[in-house]
Amino acid sequence: MSGVALSGVRVAYGDREVLHGVDLTVPAGELLVVLGPSGSGKSTLLRVVAGLEPVTEGTVSIGGRDVTRLRPGRRNVSMVFQSYALFPHLSVLDNIAFGLEVRDVPRRRARDLARAAARTAGCEALLDRPPGELSGGERQRVALARAVAREPDVYLLDEPLSNLDAELRERTRTELKALHERTGGTMLHVTHDQAEAMVLGDRIAVLGRGLLAQVGTPDEIWSAPASIAVARAVGAPAMNVVPATGPFAPPHAAGSEHLLVGIRPEAVLLDSKGVSATVERVDRLGSDAHVQLRLAHPAGGDDASIPLLSRVAADSRPQVGARVHVIVDTAAMHVFDAATGRRVDQ
Repeated sequence: MSGVALSGVRVAYGDREVLHGVDLTVPAGELLVVLGPSGSGKSTLLRVVAGLEPVTEGTVSIGGRDVTRLRPGRRNVSMVFQSYALFPHLSVLDNIAFGLEVRDVPRRRARDLARAAARTAGCEALLDRPPGELSGGERQRVALARAVAREPDVYLLDEPLSNLDAELRERTRTELKALHERTGGTMLHVTHDQAEAMVLGDRIAVLGRGLLAQVGTPDEIWSAPASIAVARAVGAPAMNVVPATGPFAPPHAAGSEHLLVGIRPEAVLLDSKGVSATVERVDRLGSDAHVQLRLAHPAGGDDASIPLLSRVAADSRPQVGARVHVIVDTAAMHVFDAATGRRVDQ
């Protein structure tokens, strides 16, 4: 196992900078998930580690060795792509063994390693079949087996589950977590899916516009987001962000006119007392319901109202147009600077 370290990594194409001085350390054996929306630079970061993308500035190290200028073949990394990238004319066994054979591993040895990797990835029963006969989940397991067969220092996973349907994606990420536990390998996994990040990651690196917004465990990212952007990157539905006034004035926070408060929808409670609100919309999602509320702004004035989303049990959801009362536990509030969006310690 080898760790990965990026130091001051910049990637620019002319005047357009994609990564802005990224510093990131991934200890050996860790599964780090890089979470960010499209265009955040997460795939570029992965390609930098793989050697597929040159850095404009900074260094990349694997296992304590500077690999910044090494070509991909000399970095001993395996990459799993969103598209699986399997050869349609080869069997599963041949697909897994192909990368070993082109590196001059003897054929018998390559096939032994391929079969062992297939057992690890859970696709041993598929070895004689062509990719065209496989489901999306089965193809993904073959792609993972091909990565395992190389016995790499680092696994690089580029949104490998995004082509799967919701049910299969949930099952496959459980298998991927188990694969990491079996191999003990260092993994960098990039995704835009917050649930995937929270389930898979030993730690999560939240990336936005080429900058690392926060790196921490799933619990740290959830309970102490470093900024509004991080807070809204995890949790479904997204966190409410409202002015820190009236019922949302945080205790012990001076200068509340310069602050915003973040409240997760499950912390917005409908009660017989509290602040009056109007129900504008109700969406049932299985056992839960999302209730869109509109509160009068404490400062008054034209168009002075506050939208607020609550998540409640479906069987206790109100009717659209109803007047309800809202209470918020102040302990559940996250306080942010209105100008910078950064977290303010209370």
